[in-house]
Parts: sequence; C-alpha cells; structure tokens
Amino acid sequence: MPTADDRTGGAAYRPPIDLGTDRAHPARIYDVFLGGKTNYAADRAMADAVAEKMPTVKTAAVANRQFVLRAVRHLAEEAGIRQFLDIGTGIPTSPNLHEAAQEIAPEARVVYVDNDPIVLAHSRALHVSNPAGRTTYLQADFTDPDTILDAPELHDTIDLTQPVALTMGLLLHWIDPKDEPHAVVRRLVAALPLGSYLMLSVFARELAGRSASLHDDFAAEGTALRSLGRDETLAFFDGTELVEPGLVPPHRWRPDTVVTDIGTPAGGGLDDTAAPVWAGVAVKRAVTVPSPRADDSRRD
Repeated sequence: MPTADDRTGGAAYRPPIDLGTDRAHPARIYDVFLGGKTNYAADRAMADAVAEKMPTVKTAAVANRQFVLRAVRHLAEEAGIRQFLDIGTGIPTSPNLHEAAQEIAPEARVVYVDNDPIVLAHSRALHVSNPAGRTTYLQADFTDPDTILDAPELHDTIDLTQPVALTMGLLLHWIDPKDEPHAVVRRLVAALPLGSYLMLSVFARELAGRSASLHDDFAAEGTALRSLGRDETLAFFDGTELVEPGLVPPHRWRPDTVVTDIGTPAGGGLDDTAAPVWAGVAVKRAVTVPSPRADDSRRD
C-alpha cells in the first residue's frame, strides 16, 4: 500500500476521498429539485421519495432560491453590504449568490462554506468572481464554527471589522439538536460587527403537513432532518432585528422584486403550504431588540 511518502506525478500520495455517492446528500437532493446535474442515483431516489410526500417540493426549492437571490440583492443594493459568508452553500446553481451580489456591487466578496467534497470541486470550477471582487470556497462544517471563523481563507477574503451578511439557506433543519445549532448561530453572529446581517431559511413545521414524516425517511439514511417551529426559528434571530416583512414563507419576502431567471416566478398567490419554509433577514444593531414573536405572526 502506498504511504504518505510515496510520490505520484510529483505530488505526495493522498488517500482517496469518499464522495459518498452511494448515499443521498441534502445538497445533491436540492440540486435535483432545481434541475441540476450534479447528483447521483441515491440522491434521485431520495428526491423521488420526498416528492411523493411533498408534491410541491420543486416549487418550494425554486421559491427558496428566489428568496435568497432577492435577499442578497436587497443586502447589496439597499443595505450596502459588500461581504457575504454563505454557510451550507450546496451545489452551485446559476445565478449564484456572488453573481446576485456582484450584479449590484462588482467589488463584493463572498466566502462559500460547505462540508461536501463534491461541492468543493464544483465550487472551485463554477464560483468565478467578477474581477473587481472575490470569491473563496472553504471546506468546513457548520457545527464547528471556530474552524470557519479562524480559517485563513476567510480572513484573506473578508474583513471582519466591516459588516458581513451571514447567509444560511435551508441549512439549519439538517443540524442535529445535539450539535446545538442555536448556540452555533449565536457564536457566528457574535463574531460579526454591528451593521452585519443574518439571512436564513428553514423547513417550517407549521406548514409541513404530511411532509413532516420525511424525518423518518432521512433518519433511515443516517441524516438528521427536522422541521422547525416558528418560535424555534425566531430564536436564531435573538440579538438582531428582523427587517420587514419579518419571518414569512419565502415567496412572501418582498415579492414585488420577483426573480424570474431560475424557474417559476415567485408570485404572492402561491399557497404557503406549497413552500413550507420560514425565511427572514435581520440586522445586528447597536441597540438590539427582541425578535418579534407574537406581533410578527400577523404579517403572514
């Protein structure tokens, strides 16, 4: 067997990476729903199982993607954000986050973070920055936030003394409760300066209906999935102030700025249960206020 000292093509031998293509992976399942090609038989099989219990899942995936792009464009154009830290990046799907940001501000800088080596390979090939800005990919895990915050790739790209948008689209419902996702988000937000933003979307328990039983399907694959209640989701925003319209299904977040270049238009007429997702954007201010829980519910 080769050792670490063996040479192949002038480089030290590295053991092969297990890409896990025989097991369904959330990022690649999402790629299926967005019509991508970076997925495998196990991902497509699980996607079919999901669609059986959630027939509107492709609509939900597009609605979430459109929310992300609208939110990023809002952050770049109206909030003046020029730095983005995107955790749980997933398979690149054009338009990517950096394309949306750099369309408004070519100098915008983006750090993409994911723990899937397949995402790494495709990100390096497809996350091509505008020459005036910069994009970097970091292979790291949300559950170990210090490996993200201490990474040289992060500090070479983003200045943590200036406002940053921390974005996590459809990530947090994949995190096992034992990994304390609320504490991790607090740690990440605490590392960002005042004037930074938090943007996230999660699988919504109140809107899930029978698709909530997908928990069991993914558990059988060894993947933790759980829908999150509204109050659980609002707790991620503690210490920040939600911007209008608050925490809402993705197609109801500023639908007047419709994104039409990735599929079905967002449209305010979409039934909320067709896109069972909570989505929101919040700002970290000098004087923080509690996340609006009761008052915000009327906006739905």
